[in-house]
Amino acid sequence: MEQWDPTAPGVLRLPSGRLVRGRGLRDGLPPGPEPTFGVYLLGKPPPAVTWDSQWIRWPDFRLPADHAETRRILTATLDRLDRDRVEFACGGGKGRTGTALACLAILDGVPAAEAIAFVREHYHRHAVETPWQKRYVRNY
Repeated sequence: MEQWDPTAPGVLRLPSGRLVRGRGLRDGLPPGPEPTFGVYLLGKPPPAVTWDSQWIRWPDFRLPADHAETRRILTATLDRLDRDRVEFACGGGKGRTGTALACLAILDGVPAAEAIAFVREHYHRHAVETPWQKRYVRNY
């Protein structure tokens, strides 16, 4: 299966070399291949998509409602990166998406103390927006 173009906007290369895309749902679907799996980080159920997906109940500017379930989904999703085009998305694509991508990076080997800087450098410079999102990543 064709993976993400590593130079496409929003595509993050993890230390293992696996690719994942982050985006803001308000920006619409970018050109190129569609995801084959998506994780949507929203306070209410996401819009329907034609690919497999998971919803993490995660209100804007906050933290996920169920931390254990979020960890389970992120861990399972990391395993899918070898066989799927995976995207993470929230409304704007920075706070919740950046936080989830930073946690995914930790699961992939980035030290927790460096995960926010890693995602800001390689995904979006404003990723992980709130103090409690930053604390969540540091303690992940």
